[in-house]
Amino acid sequence: MKSALIVEDLPEIRQWLVQVTAQVFVQAQITTASRLDEALALVRTQPFDLALVDLGLPDGSGVDVIAALTMLQPKALSVVVTIYDDDAHLFPALQAGAFGYLLKEQTPQELSDQLLRIANGEPPLSAAIARRVLQFFSQSQHMREKAMQAIEAEVSLTERESQVLQRVAKGYTLREIAEQFGLSRFTVGDYVKTIYRKLNVSSRAQAALEAVRRGLVQP
Repeated sequence: MKSALIVEDLPEIRQWLVQVTAQVFVQAQITTASRLDEALALVRTQPFDLALVDLGLPDGSGVDVIAALTMLQPKALSVVVTIYDDDAHLFPALQAGAFGYLLKEQTPQELSDQLLRIANGEPPLSAAIARRVLQFFSQSQHMREKAMQAIEAEVSLTERESQVLQRVAKGYTLREIAEQFGLSRFTVGDYVKTIYRKLNVSSRAQAALEAVRRGLVQP
């Protein structure tokens, strides 16, 4: 890390972050800002490798700093350092491009250990935040699986229709599919029409995606 930005309005916490950052990244040039407008001006004019950003600033949200860095300096790593551990603050920051999310309740050693993870390409996350993120994605995965099950239960294909869909996805022509099953090209065409209607698709590409989703072919 050659340059770091500390965005924190409270002087004592700002100095604490400066000290820890200087200990972890001894060669980094550290710049500080106490307000949103000040931080945004720095982001527009100076390159940074790392930014430690508080969310609650006197004139706005640190999420705007993270979003600006993501857009203007995509290689810069933004790490939130805040008192807020709720979803209303966590997920907007992550969506804006935050690489890590740390709570101010950590000791200097804990903060130092978390920042050291950056050197290994690991996102620094406080334990409580890591649990919240894992819980969120676990719930999301469960919801996606339920949705997929509901879709498949609602739109079912016969064994022959699945076989035809698989071959359509692999790029076989109607004539080639007909020869494989000993059917007429027109019969296979009717199968394809029925499959498209059931799946609400209108092209071979869309049918191929549906075949991948159903596990009939490998992506």
